[in-house]
This record gives sequence, C-alpha cells and structure tokens, in this order.
Amino acid sequence: MKKKETKQNKAIDSKELILAMEDLEKESGIKKEYLLESIQTALETAYKRDYEDSEESNVKIIMDSETGEIHVYAEKTVVEEVEDEKLQISLDDAKKISKKLTLGDVAQIEIIPKDFGRIAAGTAKQVIIQKIREASRNFLFDEFSERKGEIVSGIIQKADGGIVVADLGRLEGVMPVKEQIPTEQYKVNDKIRAYIVDVERGIKGAPQVIISRAHCDFVRKLFELEIPEIYEGVIEIKGVSRDAGSRSKVAVYSPNENIDPVGSCVGQKGIRIQNIINELNGEKIDVIEWNEDPSIYISAALLPAQVLAVDIHEEDNFAQVIVPDEQLSLAIGKAGQNARLAAKLTNWKIDIKSETQFREMLQKQSEESEEVEE
Repeated sequence: MKKKETKQNKAIDSKELILAMEDLEKESGIKKEYLLESIQTALETAYKRDYEDSEESNVKIIMDSETGEIHVYAEKTVVEEVEDEKLQISLDDAKKISKKLTLGDVAQIEIIPKDFGRIAAGTAKQVIIQKIREASRNFLFDEFSERKGEIVSGIIQKADGGIVVADLGRLEGVMPVKEQIPTEQYKVNDKIRAYIVDVERGIKGAPQVIISRAHCDFVRKLFELEIPEIYEGVIEIKGVSRDAGSRSKVAVYSPNENIDPVGSCVGQKGIRIQNIINELNGEKIDVIEWNEDPSIYISAALLPAQVLAVDIHEEDNFAQVIVPDEQLSLAIGKAGQNARLAAKLTNWKIDIKSETQFREMLQKQSEESEEVEE
C-alpha cells in the first residue's frame, strides 16, 4: 500500500513542481511559499470533498518545500477516553506516535488515502494556474498603480472611432473618447505616448490601465521630461490649463532670481518647447511666468494680448481687465478660448473690456449716479 502510493505521488512530478515554483518566483516574483500554502489549502478542501466518509475527517496536508512530496495527516486531539474516533485519540495510542504527546495535544497521524496522488496532481495543477494568474494580476496592478501620473509608450491595437486600446508591453492601456485629443486620428500599429490617469480592476480582477493624451497633466509631465530644470526642481510648474489639441497655458516660476523660467522652458530658438509641441501634434503652448501678485499673473495669463490695467476684487475673486481696443478679440480669443484658459489657469473670474467699452461703462455709471442725485 505504501509502495503503491509512493508511485502515485510520483505522478505529480513533485521535484519538477518545486523547480517550476522556484522558476516562477525568479521570473514573476510569486513566492514559492505562497504557492505551497495555496496548494495545501486546496488539497485539504479536495480531500474533505472526496473523502467525506473517511474515518479521518480532520486532516492536515503538508507539501515538502524541498522535495514536493505530499503528506496527509489526520489530526486528532489526545484524550483520556475517546468519544469520537474521527477527532480524538487515546493517550496510550498517542504515545505510540510520539512520547512527547500529552492530554490536550493534537496528534498528527500520517495516512495514505487511496488514489490521492491522482487527485493531488490535478488539484496542484489547477491551483498553480489559478494562483499564477491571480498573483500576476495583483503584481501588475500594484506595479502600474505606482506608475499613475507617469507617461507610458505603447502600440495602438484598436482604434475604431471609439475607445483606443494600446499595448503597453505587459498590459493594455485603454483611452476613452474623453481622454483623446479631438484633433488626432489614431491608427492601429501607430506608436503612442500617453499619461496614466488611473488603474482599475477589470473583468475577473484583471488590471485595466486608463491612459490619456487630453489630460492637463500630460502636458505637465512632458515639461518635466523635456526641461531638466523642472525635473530637478529649479523651476516649478504652478498651473496648467488646456484645450486639448488646440492650446495650453503653462505657468512657471523659479525662486532663483538668476533663472528665467519662461526662457528656460522655451529654450534657445524655441527648441525645448518645440519638442513638446511636436508630441502634441502642433498644439499651441503659452508659457507664462507665475507671480504672487494676481494682477501681474492675470496680465501674463492673457498673453499674447497686451493688458493696460487689472482691477482686482479679492472678495469676489473677480478681475476687471482693460485692453486696447485692437487687442480685445485677441484677449478673448476664438470662441473665448484665451480668456477661458486664463481664468482656469489663475483661478480668477475675468471680465475683459476694451478701452472704449470701459470708458462707456464709466460714463454710463456716472450718468446713472447723477440721475440718482437729482
């Protein structure tokens, strides 16, 4: 009986199984101990399911971490008088197993269930496959969760006018329509760079990476990659506002008075900023200098328009801006884009008026005031 079961255990290729686990640990980081524990738990469940009528209903299964051999033990509590033979063993019988056992201890009695080697082989295989998938999913989820906020590169696998799916190497990146640049066309097999917005649990727990090219922080990260002074912390990005595919405004600042933050970002002959513009397929980028004085900051945010005056109303977070007549359309921008991006960048509500409009407004207010006095 003992000899027969030993042959059955060989069916599981015990040593090969251990070697396979060790290779998996090296390649994917899945701990061998974790797999062993999972297999043992699954084998115990399988035993109780297939041997529920057995005299040994309370079992402990141990898989040798070196040889892979499987040992099945019936666990019984040592008592003076046995009332349940499935769960208890007398002190005299326990002493035959180990002289160290005393009343109240749990004795482990090795048993050799018929055909258990075949069950063990199938169970171990299923558990390993399941745990490899599960651990791999968890490993990738953790890895990419730590990479949220980074830029990744990939190859487009799907682009049918809806979501875009890109091969990122070990995972797929999904770019919903709202995260795509409206002016860009995505084609299968094209290379793509995008910003990791989030990592979610998809079907059956598989990690799903949400990527974006329209996110404001995609521009921010591109600046960090292209401008060494930003990466090193010498220059800070204070804010980004964006109409993806059309225009972005980036506010930069350096506490070092000897550094020109705007000039450093633009680069000699505009080479640095041009690399970012090329990545964004021609999207215009206004780089402005941040200032703690809101009137100066708002004036800069409305570039390329020239500003004559800014009247700040801090209690309402509101700014009245006056520009030359010929600069009004430039200050507001097409469909209000320039004013909208400036307001978003500075977090101020901005009302823009030309010199003529402002004089007319003052004249009207003056007339209304005179009428009230009369």
